[in-house]
Amino acid sequence: MNDYGNLLAQGADLLSRTEPPAVSLIQLLMVVAAAAGLAVPRRSWRYFGLLATVTHELGHAFAALTSGQRLSGIRLRLDHSGTTTTYSRSRIAAAWSCFWGYPVPAVAGAALVWAGLNGWAPAAVAVSALLLAASLVFLRNLAGFLITAGAIATCAGLVTLVPAPFQGHIVVVLGLALLVAAVRDLAKLVHVHLRRRDRLATSDAYLLFRATAIPSFIWILLFSGVVAAAWLTVWQQVSLIVPGGT
Repeated sequence: MNDYGNLLAQGADLLSRTEPPAVSLIQLLMVVAAAAGLAVPRRSWRYFGLLATVTHELGHAFAALTSGQRLSGIRLRLDHSGTTTTYSRSRIAAAWSCFWGYPVPAVAGAALVWAGLNGWAPAAVAVSALLLAASLVFLRNLAGFLITAGAIATCAGLVTLVPAPFQGHIVVVLGLALLVAAVRDLAKLVHVHLRRRDRLATSDAYLLFRATAIPSFIWILLFSGVVAAAWLTVWQQVSLIVPGGT
């Protein structure tokens, strides 16, 4: 019983608010540099891009479940591609789940930045680990399981090995990197539509066009609008640190 009580207490501590990190302008610049180092160079993107793919596919999956669809399975691949298979009799529900792929890394990134700057970093990491663990039930390939297990292990390492005062900084780095990843993936999507039209079958915007008859460029604009709103939300948080910010 004492062990059980200790576990409950530890869980409650993880989900409670901690002291927000004091982030100076110099630290902020270092955080931005670290985020860019994860999401921009090809070598680091090879690995961090897998997390962006996981987030993308979980966006599809969560939207499907919240709209009453049947989620058949998720496949993740080491080339940063993924597939989420759902079944629905409603075209609106199918379009809803198809839409929430590209925008979700930006939304999740903005949420992580907010959590990191406002003392909720341990809670954000714990919730992320729980969502990733729940997704294991729907994974249908070994690569997907290994990628997700690696992400869960990273979350566990953050909670257990990183001192609480630094967790907020790391969560902000991850959030900013996901925001950069969202822009990077949007640029890749636009490239497919402009120059690699032989790969249109892999485009969510094209699939949405096939399902709704609304042109692909409208869907790309809507993706971009959500991503831009996520960036604006983060800027409103970060501007409190920048001299002269609001």
